[in-house]
Amino acid sequence: MKSSMKKFFNSAAALTTALIIALFSSACSVGNGNNEGADGKAVSEITDGVIFHAWCQSFNTIKESMRDIAYAGFTAIQTSPANECVVGGNGGMQLNGEGKWYYHYQPTDWTIGNYQLGTREEFAAMCEEAHRYGIKVIVDVVPNHTTPDLESVGQGLIDAVGGLDKLYHANGKNEIVNWSDRLECTTGQMGGLPDVNTENKDFQDYFIKYLNDCIACGVDGFRYDTAKHIGLPTDPTDPNSEKNNFWERVTTEINEANRIFNYGEVLQGDGEKIEEYQKAVGGTTASAYGEAVRNAVTSRKLNAASLTDLKINTEDPTAVTWVESHDNYCNDGTSGSLSDKQVILGWAVIAAREKGTPLFFDRPYGNTSGNMWGTMNHIGAMGNPFYKDDTVTEVNRFRTAMKGETEKLFNADEEESVLLIERGSKGLVIVNGGRYSYTLSNAVSLPDGKYVDRISGETEFTVENGVLSGLVFAESAVVLYNEGYVEKDRLGAMCVDTDGFILTENEPVTVTLRAENAGKTFFSVDGGEYKPFSDGDKLEIGSGAENGKPLKLTLKSEDGSGNVLSVMSFYFTVQGKRSVESGTTVYFRKPDDWKDTISAYVYDESTGTVKQAAPWPGVPCELGEDGLYSYTFDESWDNVLIIFTDGSNQIPGAMEPGLVVEADKIYGVG
Repeated sequence: MKSSMKKFFNSAAALTTALIIALFSSACSVGNGNNEGADGKAVSEITDGVIFHAWCQSFNTIKESMRDIAYAGFTAIQTSPANECVVGGNGGMQLNGEGKWYYHYQPTDWTIGNYQLGTREEFAAMCEEAHRYGIKVIVDVVPNHTTPDLESVGQGLIDAVGGLDKLYHANGKNEIVNWSDRLECTTGQMGGLPDVNTENKDFQDYFIKYLNDCIACGVDGFRYDTAKHIGLPTDPTDPNSEKNNFWERVTTEINEANRIFNYGEVLQGDGEKIEEYQKAVGGTTASAYGEAVRNAVTSRKLNAASLTDLKINTEDPTAVTWVESHDNYCNDGTSGSLSDKQVILGWAVIAAREKGTPLFFDRPYGNTSGNMWGTMNHIGAMGNPFYKDDTVTEVNRFRTAMKGETEKLFNADEEESVLLIERGSKGLVIVNGGRYSYTLSNAVSLPDGKYVDRISGETEFTVENGVLSGLVFAESAVVLYNEGYVEKDRLGAMCVDTDGFILTENEPVTVTLRAENAGKTFFSVDGGEYKPFSDGDKLEIGSGAENGKPLKLTLKSEDGSGNVLSVMSFYFTVQGKRSVESGTTVYFRKPDDWKDTISAYVYDESTGTVKQAAPWPGVPCELGEDGLYSYTFDESWDNVLIIFTDGSNQIPGAMEPGLVVEADKIYGVG
């Protein structure tokens, strides 16, 4: 039985490192798994398990969290792209603001290591730690395009492919207009990102070298970004290409090809030829199914018939399923309105199933419906700890225990809000998406007997004469099985109580350090000496912190023998004052070669919703007799930046954050 206790982050609590490793690493070796040979073992372990998408988390952060990830029942992790990437936003490290999360999706070279996520050495160390816990590693790879900042493209890459002109398709710098035109879709640029000639043999050789280096570091699989924009053998060829053989080469000519798990991002809806991509790549995303799951949890109609079909028309799909992806969350806005609870209920549906390979997208730390980027808003930081929620953890473990058991999805009587997912006669997950609790009385395949909900550890259910009875609370899930269940102690929890993670330069703040069932606990500021703390201790930080340099607060717990149990790092952004009073005026002196019409783009993107004085290019400035353009704020702002533009040129430049506002300051040149 699970004892009741106050939960930080709804997290499950404490188990020793040695026990976790023993539980999750059976038949797994430390290292890169080379001893697994060519039997496809890594592939089967990934498809049978659950993937944790450690979105935008640094290699060191993932390594620090590995024990928690293993405890939560995840069998694989997926990292953000490890390739060298463009340095934008003056090297800022915010997910959105001074820095952008998508810069690592703008390669400048295909070598391991970038300023956002870490070095090659840190990447390899993360992989080694993952394998120590029996966890496979998938890395997101981005061969389809480079950064639009061509001056940043690496000379080594340029030389390897035969020159900059050989790097791109003939149509590679023309934007895709007709998405159903396969030649345009696979050779044109998307979102301003020039399209790489992935059929250039020299590029393929160079990219395969990158994949092999990832494998040497310990990678077990690859997620191919924008896969449907890379041609299939049946697609028309670009004038700069002889044949579309990229997929054949990267899936067969890499080291240990038979054990590597590959899947491609093939978003459904525009003649995407998903069946062909399934065969060519090895697997694809199931974006249409994710939409169906989101619709089900928001409408509270968990209709079994509509949720059974993965919506990929192929007999034996390798389909990566999700409730939401980083694209859903960040780009198209289709999932940001979902609450954490709705995501978790959707996860219970997809992870309990036999079909599909579920991927759990970890939202930013401290996210809310009004602040999608979270309270830390920092690239490299840990995400939302809801991946350790009891429901997520127990459904993950259920999936592992049910390996090989067939599935059956059905509703409770005529109640569409209550879905039952049966796995043979061994186990059952019940998801109630409705507003009200529901008393079950349903025929099931579970053997007669008593069952305790593995999530609550307390609620009892009975199967008598093949009929299941018990109460399922509103907006909750239940996990029932006896055979294969292993009782595990709870993980301890640590956190920081703070009003926010933005520090004003030279203005220290006081935070409260929290710990529960965490053993011996210590803190460190910016890599300094670790000092002990107890739950509720106050800590003043930020004195002497430098503007633009993040401040890192790390919490660590140890057992009685000094073994590290958990490490959690929190990042504080240090910046100058950004508040502006109504009536404040600033000035701009335009360069001689600019047009005469100047606008000020005034904005605040410190939260999930961008606030702006007017859409780009902003509000027209007034030209004074002194030749200066002026802009006067007609309202007060708490956190504001400004960009000056003539519609074609801008200061600061593209991919750089706006200017901090100072009253009466003259911006521009001279």
